[in-house]
Amino acid sequence: MHLEPDNKIVKLCARGMELEGEGKNEEAAKVFLEAWEQAGDGKEKFTAAHYVARHQKSVADKLTWDETALNLASKIEDDSVKGAYPSLYLNIAKGYEDLKEFEKAIENYKTALNYAHFLHEDGYGAMIKGGIANGLDRIKTHLKN
Repeated sequence: MHLEPDNKIVKLCARGMELEGEGKNEEAAKVFLEAWEQAGDGKEKFTAAHYVARHQKSVADKLTWDETALNLASKIEDDSVKGAYPSLYLNIAKGYEDLKEFEKAIENYKTALNYAHFLHEDGYGAMIKGGIANGLDRIKTHLKN
C-alpha cells in the first residue's frame, strides 16, 4: 500500500518508530496514539491502529487494536493493502495463541498463510512467512502435549 511520505500521520508513525528504535517505548506509544487521534480517513486510521497495537500492555488490548486495524484495512479500496493482511492476521493469530484460544489462532494463522502470496520476496516477506509457520508449529506442538 502506498503511503504518502509527507502525510502527517505517516510522519507521526515514522517518528514513533524512531522513538522505538531509541528504546523510548512510552514516548512512541504516545506518538502513535496521537496519530490515531489525528487520523482522518480509513487509510490513516488503519496505519495508526497498526502501530498503536504494538504498545498495548495486555494481550487482549493488543488484539483489539490488531482487529481494529484489520477491520479498517478491509474497507480500503486499494488492492495494495492486501500486502498488509498476512501481518495483520499473524498478529491476531498470535494474540489468540497467547490467550490460549487455539482454534481462533489456527484459523487466523491459516488466513495469514492464504494472503502470504501478496508479500514481496524480501526480508520482510520472509519474516512474516516464518512467523506464520512458527505459529502453526507452536500450536501443533502444544496440542500434541
